[in-house]
Amino acid sequence: MSDNEAPSLVPAGPTKTLGMRKNGKQWHEQKKAFRPTKGLTTFEKRAKERAVMAQMKEKEKEMKEEKEATRKEKIDKIREKRAKKEEKARYEKMAETMHRKRVERLKRKEKRNKLINS
Repeated sequence: MSDNEAPSLVPAGPTKTLGMRKNGKQWHEQKKAFRPTKGLTTFEKRAKERAVMAQMKEKEKEMKEEKEATRKEKIDKIREKRAKKEEKARYEKMAETMHRKRVERLKRKEKRNKLINS
């Protein structure tokens, strides 16, 4: 065969022709021999597969927990940020009606109460 020829898709050896089916239903698939023990594997092989699967599941579980932890951490940061923003807005609103020094005294008093209660 030379370099410029394309390889043929037809096998070079003799081909086996099956001929006509006995019952006349050529559109059906050819039946194969029934071998009930074909798919069975040894116990050692199954044990290895189970061990590998368990290890993989453990790794997946660890990765999911890690992802969930980072997600919860992010959510907590957002909540803290919003709480600080709300508290700041509340103190600013108080400062509009009250004297600055009184607002600062109330802040200190509230912080003491938060430390005692928590």
